[in-house]
Amino acid sequence: MNVPATIDDDLRAHLIAQPETILDDQDIMRALIAANERSMGANIVDLRGIAMERLETRLDRLEDTHRSVIAAAYDNISGMNLIHRAVLRMLDPADFELFMADLGGEVAEILRVDCVRLVLETQQDETNSAVDRLGPVLSIAEPGFVDEYLGMCPAQSTRQVFLRQIQEQDETIYGETGFWVRSEACIRLDLGEGRLPGMLVLGVEDAQQFKPGQGTDLLAFFGGVFERAMRRWLS
Repeated sequence: MNVPATIDDDLRAHLIAQPETILDDQDIMRALIAANERSMGANIVDLRGIAMERLETRLDRLEDTHRSVIAAAYDNISGMNLIHRAVLRMLDPADFELFMADLGGEVAEILRVDCVRLVLETQQDETNSAVDRLGPVLSIAEPGFVDEYLGMCPAQSTRQVFLRQIQEQDETIYGETGFWVRSEACIRLDLGEGRLPGMLVLGVEDAQQFKPGQGTDLLAFFGGVFERAMRRWLS
């Protein structure tokens, strides 16, 4: 003969006073439902238990979605803060050489990228000493290089930001020191009427940092600010 299990009087009083102690505990609720199903026998279908299982599955999905939304919002806010800090730093220099030095230094550090390259197209065959003084941040290319590098077609004429993973680095952009770059964000620059296009390249060693399908709104904003800064220097 089975003897009914007894419960401590203090525990019983606590559960009666605060039933949410059980209701909020998923493991206890599962055990209670399982015990109820066993008491009914194997020939009875418990529709209530099935409904609860489905509700529990939906709740788990909602929690996963909730966590994903929060994580995405946090990443977006963090990215926005980085872009804002980089823009403020980019507006500080009073001369172009310092502007370019900051671009490859503090601005790159703020954006958490390993290198920054500014590609300007020119019809001149040779670079001058002023260009050489700006260091590896500035790369000079022949007309048409930017569109060819980005694989631009007429349907992409309004596209500004290109994210991609790479294996072979173009020496025109990275020289001999960028062999370790595995992904890059390329921002096509409109430098004003009568001027050839340019390109800002953010290179990183992590192959997963920049890849197709990621959002580009913040980088497009950064590129827009950079375009206006360059137009001011070029004028």
